[in-house]
Amino acid sequence: MQEFLEYVVKGLVQNPGAVTVTPVERAGATVYELRLAPSDVGQIIGRQGLTINAIRSLLATGAAKKGLRCSVEIVEDKPTK
Repeated sequence: MQEFLEYVVKGLVQNPGAVTVTPVERAGATVYELRLAPSDVGQIIGRQGLTINAIRSLLATGAAKKGLRCSVEIVEDKPTK
């Protein structure tokens, strides 16, 4: 599922080299933490969240076929001062 998520996200952003997907186990489900360039966050969220919701739906459907539970979170790293 991680490879699928990386493939979809890298196809949508301007800086595919900045995309990282980190799987984290939480309460019996896998949460994929998505980190990307700050300029690409809006691209992935989309208007009214349509793009990220579509990505989440695709991931959940693919995972359900394999008997897994997973979700996606966009992690924005705050710059340190």
